[in-house]
Amino acid sequence: MERQEIRQERLTGERALFATRGTDIYDTIFDDGESPLKECADINLSDCIFRWKYPLWYSRGVSAKGCTWQEGARAGMWYSDGIEVENSLIEAPKSFRRSNNIKLSGVRFFDARETLWNCSDIELHDVTARGDYFGMNCEDVRAESFEISGNYVFDGARNVAMINSKLLSKDAFWNCENVMVCDSFITGEYLGWNSKNLTFENCTIESLQGLCYIDTLVMVNCKLINTTLAFEYSTVDADISGKIDSVMNPTSGMIKADSIGELILQKDRIDPAKTKIICRS
Repeated sequence: MERQEIRQERLTGERALFATRGTDIYDTIFDDGESPLKECADINLSDCIFRWKYPLWYSRGVSAKGCTWQEGARAGMWYSDGIEVENSLIEAPKSFRRSNNIKLSGVRFFDARETLWNCSDIELHDVTARGDYFGMNCEDVRAESFEISGNYVFDGARNVAMINSKLLSKDAFWNCENVMVCDSFITGEYLGWNSKNLTFENCTIESLQGLCYIDTLVMVNCKLINTTLAFEYSTVDADISGKIDSVMNPTSGMIKADSIGELILQKDRIDPAKTKIICRS
């Protein structure tokens, strides 16, 4: 079947292109009407603008390049599969919910509140975001050159691999399982609580009472700057470059550092003999 083309249109009304298939859409504005591309498949979008809510629901095989989702285009991509977005701007919150096979490259989220919830098979490259509760309950996430300013990032996520990224986030990686972060910078209180199998390699971390209540925490060649009351009730294998300001009640394992400013081991709460502490200096 021959592909269709739509160019320089201004489309209005509810479900303007409902169930469209095999179509290339250029320089088109979707205005004043919700769910314009609901139930669509095999769609290529170039330099289009979305101004109304629910633009891509129950969609399959969508590529968007140079597109803009303005503030009114809330809850943009839900219940969809196979969504690729490149070099685009997203002003609206709650984008991507219960969707799979998502690839984002060169995307800027200006309001990323409650974005990427309950999604799987996600690739993020050169993505920046601002907003709380990004990536809740996601699975199989691969992120490179990812930057976010917002609290509660990736709460409940599973199978996350992150490299060369920056997170300014309180309570990042809570309730997570199988997370690997390399060559990254993280600042924010209470990092990683209630999680399992967290690994940080060549990272710089600043956190008040971070890295606590973790089952199997591994840290390789990391820096902990201004990080206090770390490792409480965690099983830990940490090799820290430089000093740690304070350590409190690790459950078991080994902690290596140049020095530790304050070491708190309360025998009525943990067994100090189960954790080996090595201060190189």
